[in-house]
Amino acid sequence: MTTAAGRVPDVSELADRAAIEEILALHCRGVDRADEAALKHCYWPDATTAYGEAAVLAHPFCSQLVSAIKAYRQTHHMVTNSLFVFDGDRAKVETILLAFHYMVNDDGDDNEMTYLGRYLDDFEKRDHVWKIKHREPIMSWSQNGSATHDADHPALSALRRAKRYPDDPIYETD
Repeated sequence: MTTAAGRVPDVSELADRAAIEEILALHCRGVDRADEAALKHCYWPDATTAYGEAAVLAHPFCSQLVSAIKAYRQTHHMVTNSLFVFDGDRAKVETILLAFHYMVNDDGDDNEMTYLGRYLDDFEKRDHVWKIKHREPIMSWSQNGSATHDADHPALSALRRAKRYPDDPIYETD
């Protein structure tokens, strides 16, 4: 993937980048909140994803992902450092991914998994809307270990807790 690094983008390209970055962020929210509608909104209906050996349709995968993510007490996905290569209404986007997964195993022990990798995305713009046409995550490395979560620490005990859809504070209406 080559880029025209350092070239000043025009206003239209900046708007396209902002729209794509919003989809990348919404996907993280969709995973962390187990929000199937948010996840599906990030992909075109005919989109594919390759989290395994073969590409599958993204929308059915989103349903499976919501079920799988609920096995963890919490997850936190972050994306950083996106590079864009535009070709009309298509874009190749490489984005760094950091993901944290917190779970309590059958013995009652707290465990966490840290995952670092990249998303290689093909985006497509249809009717002035950017969404993912194909996604392939690429793993750099991961680690698993005991967690040191202390929800009762005085500095943290008064904070509201993150929850899954629809119980998380982000879904509250006025």
